[in-house]
Amino acid sequence: MLSQLTSTFSLPGRAHLAMPKSHRLMQFRYPLPYGAIVQDAGVQFSVYSRSATAMRVLLYRRVSDREPYQIIEFNPSTDRWGDIWSVIVPGLKAGQLYHFQADGPCAPQEGHRFSHQARLIDPYARALAGRFQPSNDGIIRPPKCVAIDDSFDWQGDRHLRRPLSETVIYEMHVRGFTRSSTSDSKHAGTYLGVIDKIPYLKSLGVTAVELMPVHEFPILDPFGAKPEQTNYWGYDSLAFFAPHRGYMHGSKPGDQVQQFKKMVRSLHAAGIEVILDVVFNHTAEGNDAGPTLSFKGLENKVYYMLNEDGTYKNYSGCGNTVNGNHPICREMIFHCLRHWVYNYHIDGFRFDLASILSRDRNGELMPNPPLVEVIAEDPMLADTKIIAEAWDAAGAFQVGSFAEDTRWAEWNGHYRDDIRRFWRGEPRRTGPMATRLSGSSDLYEPSGRHPYHSINFITSHDGYTLLDLVSYEQKHNQANGEDNRDGDNNNYSANNGVEGPTRRKPIAELRTRQTKNMIASLMLSHGTPMIVAGDEVLRTQRGNNNAYCQDNAMSWFDWKLVDRNAEMLRFSQSLIAFRKEQPSVRRPTFLTGQLQGNGDLADVSWFSPDGTPMDWTDPTQSLVCVYGTVGIDDPAARPVMILLHPGTDLQKYQIPEAIRKYDWRLFVDTSAAMPQDVFPSIDGPALPSNGKLQLIHHTLMCYVA
Repeated sequence: MLSQLTSTFSLPGRAHLAMPKSHRLMQFRYPLPYGAIVQDAGVQFSVYSRSATAMRVLLYRRVSDREPYQIIEFNPSTDRWGDIWSVIVPGLKAGQLYHFQADGPCAPQEGHRFSHQARLIDPYARALAGRFQPSNDGIIRPPKCVAIDDSFDWQGDRHLRRPLSETVIYEMHVRGFTRSSTSDSKHAGTYLGVIDKIPYLKSLGVTAVELMPVHEFPILDPFGAKPEQTNYWGYDSLAFFAPHRGYMHGSKPGDQVQQFKKMVRSLHAAGIEVILDVVFNHTAEGNDAGPTLSFKGLENKVYYMLNEDGTYKNYSGCGNTVNGNHPICREMIFHCLRHWVYNYHIDGFRFDLASILSRDRNGELMPNPPLVEVIAEDPMLADTKIIAEAWDAAGAFQVGSFAEDTRWAEWNGHYRDDIRRFWRGEPRRTGPMATRLSGSSDLYEPSGRHPYHSINFITSHDGYTLLDLVSYEQKHNQANGEDNRDGDNNNYSANNGVEGPTRRKPIAELRTRQTKNMIASLMLSHGTPMIVAGDEVLRTQRGNNNAYCQDNAMSWFDWKLVDRNAEMLRFSQSLIAFRKEQPSVRRPTFLTGQLQGNGDLADVSWFSPDGTPMDWTDPTQSLVCVYGTVGIDDPAARPVMILLHPGTDLQKYQIPEAIRKYDWRLFVDTSAAMPQDVFPSIDGPALPSNGKLQLIHHTLMCYVA
C-alpha cells in the first residue's frame, strides 16, 4: 500500500513521502491517542508539538539501520489538529521501527531547541530497540521506537489489591537480582530471571516487589560509546511508557513487553504485587549542554522548567526538571500511569523525588498541586498504591506533609534516621523511637492519614546496605570515580569497633546483633515496612553508599549468601511471617495508650526498665513497649512486648506485675545465636515469674502472650 503514496521530494538514499489527501480521509479516524497505534489498516502516529513548523516520521527496517528507508511528511493542512500531528501510514504492522523529526525555531533563549536533523524518541513510545549508534557526522542516532501490539494472554490475572497495612515491600533491581553467576538463573539479569527466583521471594514472605526504574534509560552515551560511569540504577528516563530493553532475554525488538508481562503475571500468581519506581522529575536530555533526544526537539519550553535565559531549572540534581504541572506534562504522566496499570497490571508506584511534582511552572511549591491531586483521584489508579519520596534535590522535604489526600503514602525519612540513631546509642532517642514504632502519628495523623501511610525503611537502594550501616562510619565511594565526593555524608552509621570487614569475633557478633535489632524493629513497627534486596542475607557494598554506577558484583545479589548467612535469612523470614500473622503490630489506626474494656491491656503501654511508666524526660536509652489487642476484631491477635536496649552496658529490666499475669513466651532475642535468636512458633522460654530480665548491650527481646 505504500506504493499509493506520492513523493513530494526525496533525499539521497531515502524516500520522502506524503499521503494522497483522498487516502488520508479514507483512513483517518481520530488524532488520538498519542504514540504509534497499531490498527488493521496500518499504524497511526500521533505526537504533540505546538511550535513545530513541520513534522516527519522516519521508518526503519532493522535496528542496525543508520538511515530510514522512508520518511513520511505530515501535511500541516490535513495532519494537524490543533497542536496534535497525526497520520495513518497504511501497510505497517506491529514491530515497525521509527523516530519522529521536527522542524521549528532554534532559539534557546526563548525556550526553543528544534533541530531538523534530530531523530526523536516518541514521548509515548511503548518500546525501544537497540542502542545509541556511533556517529561521525554529529547526528545523534538514539534507540529506535517500536510500534507495539499490546495483546497478551493474562490468563485471568488482575490486580491483587492487598491493603497497605498488610504489605511488606521488597525493593529490588531487576538486573542485579539475578545478574551474578551465583544465581544459577537461565535468564540472568532479566525479567525472566526474576521469575526464576519467585520461590525464594515466597519463602522470604514479602508481599510486594518494588522495582527500581524499569522504564527506558540510556545504555550507551548519545554517540554510541560506553559512558565513563554506567547508569546502573536507571534514574535517567528516555521513554516513560517503555519497559527497559536492557532487561529482556534476547534481542528481538519489542520482546521486552511480553517478557515484562510474563514476569508480572507470574509474580501475581505467587501472591506478590509489583510496584514501579517511576522517575517523572527529569530526563536523560540533561541541561542546556545535553543532547536533543525527544522532548527538547518537540516542545522544549512545555516539557521542562526553564529560567528566563532559556537554561534549565534543576530541582532534580540531574540537569533538568520536568514541568509536571503544565497541562501537557500532567496529561502525559497520568496517561503513562494508566498505561502501566492497564497494559501491565502494575499494582502501584513509588514516585522518585516526588516533591518536584508539587512545584508549579516557576518551580515554586504549591499547597494543592494539580498533578498530585490528579494522580490521587484518577479512577484507573483507584486500586493502586501511590507512594511519594517526599523530597527533592533542591531542599524540599515534605515527609508528613506531601499531600492531604489519604491515597498518598510516603517514604518516611524520619523513621529511617530515628531508628538508626536509636540503635547506635545516641542519648535521648527513646521518644523518637517510640513515635516511629507506633506509626509516626506526629507526621500522618494531622492530615487524617493512617500508620500504613508511613513506608518504614532503614535502608534503601540509596545509601548503605544494612550490613554496611553497622560496619562503616565513613562512606567509601572511591570506585565511583568522583574522589569520594558523591553520596550522603550524614548516615547515622557506626562501625562498632573497626572500619570495614573484620575477623574479630566480638565485633562481627555485635554487627549481626545490630542488623537483627533493626530488622526486628522494622517488622514490629506500625506502618508499612520496606526492606532492600540482600539485606536479609547481609549483602555488602564495601562501604559504598551511592552505588548508582556499579553494575558489578558490588551491587548484584550474591546468592552464595543465602547459605552463608542462613541465620540472618531465617531471622528475617520469621519476623516477616510474624508480622503478616499478627494484627497487633500492624494496626490500621493510630495507638492511643488508653485502656478500653474490662482491665485489658491498653493498645500500647510504655515502661522504663525499672517497670515504672516511661518518663520521656529521663535520659535513659532503653524502654519497654507493650502492644495490647484491645479493639482488634481478630482472634489471632496476641499481646506483644518489646524490650529495646541500645546501650553499651548490661541493662536490668523489671516487668510490671500487671503485665506478668499473661503467659508470655519468648519470640526474639537478638543476643542469642541461631536457633535461640528467634522462635517462629512462639514457643520460646517463658517470661521469668518474677519479671526480672537482663539484656546485654545492643539487644532487642520480644515476648508474645
